[in-house]
Amino acid sequence: MHSSSSPSSRQPYLDRISLHSSRPNKLTSSSSNLIQSPLSSDEQNWSTPFPQNEYHAFPPPSISSTTPFEPTSTPHHHKSPEPLAWQRQRAISSYQLESATLTFPEPQLHRATSSKAILRPHSPPSYKPHQRAPASSHRNSVAAALDTHKAEAAVLEDQPDLNKLRLELFQSGKIPDSEQEWDRFVPRQALEALGKQEVERQSALFEVFKSELDYVNDLQIIQDVFVGPLSSVPNEIMTEEKGRVFVSEVFWNLKNILAHHQRMLGSLLSRQRDQHPLVQSIADIVLDNALLFTPEYESYIKHSPLSLEYHRKELDQNARYKDFIRKCSEDPRLRKRDFKTLFSRPITRLPRLKLVMERIQKLTAPDHPDLETIPIVLAVLQDFIKSSEPGIAAAEDKVKFWALYESLGYPQGEIIDIEPHDSSRTLIHAGPLARQKSDSWRSWSDVFGALLDNYFLLLKEETRLSETVKRSIVLRPIPLEYLRLGSFNEPPEVRRERADNGSIISINSTKQNLYPFSVYHAGAKAASRYTLYTQTAAAREKWHKALVDAIGLRKARQDANKWFAPQTLNDGFFRVPSRIPHVQGTHFTGRAVCVAVFPSQGRNYLAVGCTNGIYVGMRTDSSFRRVLEFTSPTSIVALPTFNKFLVHYETALFSYPLDLCIRVSQGKATAQSLYDSAERLGQKDGSVSLFNAGRIADRTLVVYATKSFMHVTLHTLEVVRQDENPLSSVDRASSYRPFGSPVPIPREAHNAVFLPQNVAICASKSVHILKPMNMTVSSPTVVPNFIDVTGGTNTSLSLLKERWKQRKSLDCISFKVNSLSDTSLELGYYIDKYGKPARSSGYISWECKATAYAHRGSHLLLFSPGFIEVRSIHSGKLVQVIEGNDVRLLHCGLAEQDMLIAAMTGDVEDARGLSEKLVELVQTSAIDAQAPLARAEQLWDEWDM
Repeated sequence: MHSSSSPSSRQPYLDRISLHSSRPNKLTSSSSNLIQSPLSSDEQNWSTPFPQNEYHAFPPPSISSTTPFEPTSTPHHHKSPEPLAWQRQRAISSYQLESATLTFPEPQLHRATSSKAILRPHSPPSYKPHQRAPASSHRNSVAAALDTHKAEAAVLEDQPDLNKLRLELFQSGKIPDSEQEWDRFVPRQALEALGKQEVERQSALFEVFKSELDYVNDLQIIQDVFVGPLSSVPNEIMTEEKGRVFVSEVFWNLKNILAHHQRMLGSLLSRQRDQHPLVQSIADIVLDNALLFTPEYESYIKHSPLSLEYHRKELDQNARYKDFIRKCSEDPRLRKRDFKTLFSRPITRLPRLKLVMERIQKLTAPDHPDLETIPIVLAVLQDFIKSSEPGIAAAEDKVKFWALYESLGYPQGEIIDIEPHDSSRTLIHAGPLARQKSDSWRSWSDVFGALLDNYFLLLKEETRLSETVKRSIVLRPIPLEYLRLGSFNEPPEVRRERADNGSIISINSTKQNLYPFSVYHAGAKAASRYTLYTQTAAAREKWHKALVDAIGLRKARQDANKWFAPQTLNDGFFRVPSRIPHVQGTHFTGRAVCVAVFPSQGRNYLAVGCTNGIYVGMRTDSSFRRVLEFTSPTSIVALPTFNKFLVHYETALFSYPLDLCIRVSQGKATAQSLYDSAERLGQKDGSVSLFNAGRIADRTLVVYATKSFMHVTLHTLEVVRQDENPLSSVDRASSYRPFGSPVPIPREAHNAVFLPQNVAICASKSVHILKPMNMTVSSPTVVPNFIDVTGGTNTSLSLLKERWKQRKSLDCISFKVNSLSDTSLELGYYIDKYGKPARSSGYISWECKATAYAHRGSHLLLFSPGFIEVRSIHSGKLVQVIEGNDVRLLHCGLAEQDMLIAAMTGDVEDARGLSEKLVELVQTSAIDAQAPLARAEQLWDEWDM
């Protein structure tokens, strides 16, 4: 374009190039209104706002066939001068390729009249893109053809048809790598007319096209060479199911990333065809796609360490897969690159794209609209890079955890499940440690500490001949719920190694300063306290930080995912003496020892047995009234359906009307009337040693054992309503009728547990399963059944038998048909319906010695003085720990739907004493994430939205 006036201060940096059109352009109506009249000098400046809604390709100008690249004496005037690319409106999205392509004649460049100086050739661009590996055979053939016709190419270099052909060959991947430079696709006169900065900018833009072509080609190679054969069915490498899982885990979402970049590449090549040789901008295309594909990249990169670990394991374990990878490496399309190199292409792609976009930003003129778009692109890419770093670190920790897990050796017999397949499992910190032995020499031993997100392990390392490291568990893993930290600031101690002659006083002995720290198990503070040593103070500090963070994170996760939520029922009425002097005449209820729960007239009541009597009150009341003065009753049971209240006190079993107990608690009846209404069960049979009530089928049964001089006998009564018993009008006690015949049981029996069809009698060393429907003729099943232990052939069974000695049995827990789990104070194991140990005779050690248990659904709750341990019955996994002080189980109920109530030391301590807190353990349910959304949609439907 020619103008007699001097160029404006904001005139674009392409003012030395005149762009013309030899024929009218086919534009839309909205675009034609924009270019009907010639532009004045003011209209040629860059003050025109950049519209964001549409975009038209930059049309190359016409070519003058007379005097190209020479100054003209008369200015050219056109009716429809074209604005530059970033002044046009965006017609469509960058993803719609065909409709955005406009056909224009080939360009011709004219020198502006203001350019009087003789233009000298510029040196090659200073920005050199990275060189790729040699191309495939079909690319080499094209390179050979171009070398053969080098002279002809030099003559025709400036011809537009040849430039167009070379661009088509480049986009189809048929140009040798050495020829893929922007200045090889542009006439020499254009390089001379442009400034050095613009030449470098166009080279940087061309690098985006070239690298994107190469990247999409590599991703397609992964799909064709690796994914395709592994996904084909059938194949000789692995089974169909394993192949499906393996491809999903190793190649993750690579297919989605390829689809994004195929779309992005199509947009880029369309832009290049429209605007070649002077591409004005690609920032909009990169931004549109980056907003879409960065989530896919984040997922891929975070999973990449796991993918490589799956690949490594399969190489080690599957010879056919190893041979497959070797054959793939010989494919010429890989250009001598291995699997890991191609696999890591998505990991490095976006950081490299960010570097190129930063280069383009530096080379862009100050008045170019890209200076508004490119910073947004860079911000998106930078945020992605920062957000992916923690995920990569977490995945690497996961890989380290797998390597640790594969090296572990477990003690035989005991089931130790560190849950390797849990998606949240990770290795937080690990390193060498030292311990002092308790021998007379105070010698040292080296151990390896490993801190997981759920356990702290102390291991003994051993290097085998195969150079593989095996680690045996020195001490039982400590769950982080029980791990407590001791001192971490003790002064260093000197480690002296014994010399060869056994003396510690020798010129050959070595000395080393070691820095101690201590940890212990909260359930056994004295027996499980360990002093460990690090080689440096910095290493000790690192262990301290890792332990504090891991324990805090574990606690936060447990609090956010409780299987049983403690709800306080009462904390203040029940009191025991405390250290604070109490007021004269203060009444202490004493420790709570048992509880019964029952409804009456729409209200829920609690009967609490304490050391100073039995108290009854409403569940929501803060005060209770003593109704019976039995001190420390053994157990109490309420049967509201039959209006019965059973109390086992010392060696007697009493039954009271339940409604009369409520009236006494309300002050509507006297305590003496309640005593007068008592009926004593088993009075003629002897002293009652144990008692329980439960349901079998549709019957409510009461079992109690009476002890005589030589025998212990189990009796069973069925509870019936008064109108069901024809003798009810004659004998008040006829509401209990005998069920079956008495049966002898072991003298050391201490509990009776109701199973779905049977009754389990728990003794000191065994559990007897009885059939209450016909106890006299049925032979009881005795568990555990160690009859198969012969000559030590079954080592695990022998170990279980040794561990079972000197243990007091608690109960049997039925968790599925014909399958029971037997528990003791310190351990539990699985048995089959015949009482024989199952699951390879493995056993699970509890973290604390249990005093009581409760069975709820698929969980077993173990109660000890300091903790409530919640475990999965099916796996034995520790899922929750509830901490307290002086914890006792008070009420379990006759069915799983009944309330579960425990007592522990309360939070109130004053002149009235220290409170006893009653806590209900409420079983939680999983949160349905879709429920709130469904409810919201329902509300909108109500408004007819």
